[in-house]
Amino acid sequence: MEITHFGHSCVLVELDGTRILFDPGTMSHGFEGLTGLDAILITHQHPDHCDVGRLPNLVGENPQAIRIADPQTAAQLNSDDVAGEWTAALAGGQVGVGAVTARFTGGRHAVIHPEIPVVDNVAYVLGTATAPGRFMHPGDSFYIPFEQVDVLALPSAAPWMKLSESVDYLRAMAPRVAVPIHQAVLSDAGTSVHYARLQEMKDPGTEFVVLGEESATQV
Repeated sequence: MEITHFGHSCVLVELDGTRILFDPGTMSHGFEGLTGLDAILITHQHPDHCDVGRLPNLVGENPQAIRIADPQTAAQLNSDDVAGEWTAALAGGQVGVGAVTARFTGGRHAVIHPEIPVVDNVAYVLGTATAPGRFMHPGDSFYIPFEQVDVLALPSAAPWMKLSESVDYLRAMAPRVAVPIHQAVLSDAGTSVHYARLQEMKDPGTEFVVLGEESATQV
């Protein structure tokens, strides 16, 4: 598996010849010129995960890509006719993308504040016939699936979380590899602090891998 981080929560996962892009949002960069995508998956409607201004060009460059989003976002994109037709990812469902199966789980965004409405949020699990839990992108949630996940995209900072919660989630998931995402809300100094603590406090069996920006890393 190769993963390319385009900043914040936007990652490209290349698995068994299949190219799947997650959460092309306003705080991400460099995904605009991508071609040859097999799927574009969006976890939820917030702009830092779904940039409606850049989606049309991305889809235009990848007309063959399957387009999946949480139910609320799919409804909004279809209603506004943004970047073609989008399919709603209903919890418990799945879709085949080349040699990969993308399964939909989770369902709700983490609580930011009791006065802010909680929106849909899909956690995606990618797998193959022989390895069903190869990669998971939880969006803005600490959802724990009922299976072992090999590589986890780990939310490392957000308005809805404390660093201790990210540490606890990392330990509870205990993946083989954890790659931090959702870091754009931090300064460079703050990112260093968060990453150092996650590296220090992770489960001994987990490798903590910070991805280089816009360059593929094999995990």
